[in-house]
Amino acid sequence: MHSQAAALLQVPGAVLRQPCSSRRRRVLQPVRATAEVESAKQVLERAAAEATTNGAAAAAKPARFDGRAFRRSLNDTGRYTRKPSNDPSSLALMEEHGVGYSSAGLVAQMRENGNRWQQGEVLVELAEAYGFCWGVERAVQMAYEARRAYPQQRLHITNEIIHNPGVNQRLKEMDVQFIETRSDGEKDFGNVKQGDVVILPAFGASVQEMKLLNEREVQIVDTTCPWVSKVWTAVDNQARKGHTSVIHGKWAHEETIATASFAGTYIVVKDLAEAQYVCDYILHGGDKQAFLKKFANAVSQGFDPDVDLDNVGVANQTTMLKGETEAIGKLLEKTMMQKHGPAALSEHFMVMDTICDATQERQDAIYSMTGKQDTEEKLDMLLVVGGFNSSNTSHLQEIGEMKGIPSFWVDSAARIDVNANKIQHKASVACTAPLAALELAHGELVTTENWLRHGPLRIGVTSGASTPDKAVEDVLDRVFKIKDPSFKGVAPKKTAVKKAAHEEH
Repeated sequence: MHSQAAALLQVPGAVLRQPCSSRRRRVLQPVRATAEVESAKQVLERAAAEATTNGAAAAAKPARFDGRAFRRSLNDTGRYTRKPSNDPSSLALMEEHGVGYSSAGLVAQMRENGNRWQQGEVLVELAEAYGFCWGVERAVQMAYEARRAYPQQRLHITNEIIHNPGVNQRLKEMDVQFIETRSDGEKDFGNVKQGDVVILPAFGASVQEMKLLNEREVQIVDTTCPWVSKVWTAVDNQARKGHTSVIHGKWAHEETIATASFAGTYIVVKDLAEAQYVCDYILHGGDKQAFLKKFANAVSQGFDPDVDLDNVGVANQTTMLKGETEAIGKLLEKTMMQKHGPAALSEHFMVMDTICDATQERQDAIYSMTGKQDTEEKLDMLLVVGGFNSSNTSHLQEIGEMKGIPSFWVDSAARIDVNANKIQHKASVACTAPLAALELAHGELVTTENWLRHGPLRIGVTSGASTPDKAVEDVLDRVFKIKDPSFKGVAPKKTAVKKAAHEEH
């Protein structure tokens, strides 16, 4: 099954199964087609035939499909949009729905007040960099603009636009149809018809999905973050030079799946430990079958560690921990230098900085905020707001917990029970005092009672790159209400702090 899954990733026309639960493994399957369109099997067979040379049968490693050139060719179809129009009415609706930057609420007022807010006994410190990044806000804006631009056409989206439940719910209310996943985990494009509009989310879509949608002759609105596209360029360059892409990421994450579809030969490593395993094999060899079993879901079709690790390049899922990506890059560079010598390093190793600015800035801001624990400004706790399936949000919480600060990750204010002083939250690692006794597994959803103690509190607050300011404001409203039952909310006040325009990035 694993070899079949890898084969589909290499052939245009295949798409990806979505997991029915976080514990379910994802493999690649052809989409389910309707009688009116070419079947997925036919698309796969035709694409494979086109990719082979002189009609020869595909080898263990099929001829590489040039995804970069194909994506560029979509500009010539007249059915492809990849830039926002900055439509004023769409921007106004985003403001009304609370799915963008705050201009008058609590968060906006905190920005104008040095990122701090005193409410009774609670002092809140907002991270210097937090929340909606440019790429995410851009994607949401383009989705809103698509609804406005195509009022009579059916709109679909291939996945969540971003990892935020509130924003995705707003799109559903605007009659944007999310591509459904059947009970067996198969992603079904059967309801997508010629002339429909299909939105690709901020973290991108595989080149196979793009090819299938193009052949359906739909209008494609590609909201892929330019930083993600930069990673695609990196792995494409590595493939063109005969290098295997070592992708630091989670093999089942939508962004990594898309990135892998633009690569040639690749292997996905989730952390430094897996990267060390790969480097040990490069230097010393080992049990080939054990290696392939370990990375069964995370390598390209026909991957041979005895051959494909001679030339490597580094890339990453943009939401991973910056420090770990850098450490993996340095480890691979040292390994290739040790194996091939300094003079030949450039022939065997490639690296391009693909760490997302927004991810880096948010992580750096948390390191700065949590670096005062031996001073009078130490935090009593850290609040992290963001979707539970958001990779970048999980890393923000990890930083706080690694510093020994009680850290609570919620996806919305609904997780906080004001009357009972109780919070339902996710934990990433068991290293904080109130959580250690629970021996929590990574990502476990737990409930903590009496989480806000009596007396003064200094609370650090941050939010993931897919989190609008309104979500943070709603969470803080409940915190203030627990500490002061008479709290009626923070009155809106127009502020002078403005967000940067897209063109400035």
